[in-house]
Amino acid sequence: MVGTGKIANVDLAGSSAAGLSGDGWRWLGVLAAIAAALALPWLVSNYHVFQLTLAMIYAIALLGLNLLTGYNGQISLGHGAFFAIGGYTAAILMHRWGVPYYLTIAPAGLLSFAIGVLLGLPALRLEGLYLALVTFSLAIATPQVLKYFDSWSGGSQGILLTKPAAPSWFPVGTDRWLYYLSLALLLLVFWAGRNLLKSRTGRALVAIRDHPISAVAMGVNTALYKTMAFGVSALMTGIAGALAALATAFVAPDSFSPFLSISFIVGSVVGGIATIPGAVFGGIFIQFVPNIASGISDAAPWAIYGLFLLAFMYLMPQGIAGTLAVLLRRLKPARAAPAAAARGPLQ
Repeated sequence: MVGTGKIANVDLAGSSAAGLSGDGWRWLGVLAAIAAALALPWLVSNYHVFQLTLAMIYAIALLGLNLLTGYNGQISLGHGAFFAIGGYTAAILMHRWGVPYYLTIAPAGLLSFAIGVLLGLPALRLEGLYLALVTFSLAIATPQVLKYFDSWSGGSQGILLTKPAAPSWFPVGTDRWLYYLSLALLLLVFWAGRNLLKSRTGRALVAIRDHPISAVAMGVNTALYKTMAFGVSALMTGIAGALAALATAFVAPDSFSPFLSISFIVGSVVGGIATIPGAVFGGIFIQFVPNIASGISDAAPWAIYGLFLLAFMYLMPQGIAGTLAVLLRRLKPARAAPAAAARGPLQ
């Protein structure tokens, strides 16, 4: 009886460890990352806080792109346009009508959502490279359109804003306040995106990507879900654009060049195009790798950037998040082996 009790205790301990090594460890890692993110602004300079804020803003935009391209299979090279729409919506509301900055984020996202839906309707007839070309044309046209309506957009000069100050109930500097505001919206958008992808809608989006004919045969309304994917993706990117306008306190047409859309797709692929955490790694890549490349060589920074990109694609073809997931899966048997050895053979 005593031996049986010992075996039962060991089994219970092994079961607890095995349970913690699954979802428990995952949530523990998420909480640790959030705690680190909350403490980080107090450990670095204001300039680095500003850079981290931009990295989180890019992560929000990349999550929208991952939702569309990674989970629904629609290639977009025009998300810089939605980023510009969100940024200019917030800037115009604040500059022309004096709307408080915290009331400009939702309209920026909603307007981007509406334009994304309108773009998604004709895109239903296009796939693959043809769709990518159409969205890229949007990225090319947007800066020129913004310059044309100079009475609203400020033309080539853009719109100069004032960085919002922290509220009285949270007495921190402006840069730290914008950091925490971006972090809060990042967590909110990621939570919403995860719930969406775990729902029936998310399963429908993946089914359309992987087996479009089977999805239609099973009664999935592909037109509705594809259009909705475009709209939600644009909404997230528009929110990111509004935050970028607040963080930089400036918007101009040249800030939203076609290269921004290319950078988004690069960050999405490098981070992990069909993953949620990949958006964070992609945002860090977009923000910091060009600066690192410039620090290595002032003469040819983009050559260094290209070498970084080649290295990431060669060493991590599944993206950073995908590669980390593979490594963690390989470590699971190694963690399970000591627990199995401790239990020993059952008598």
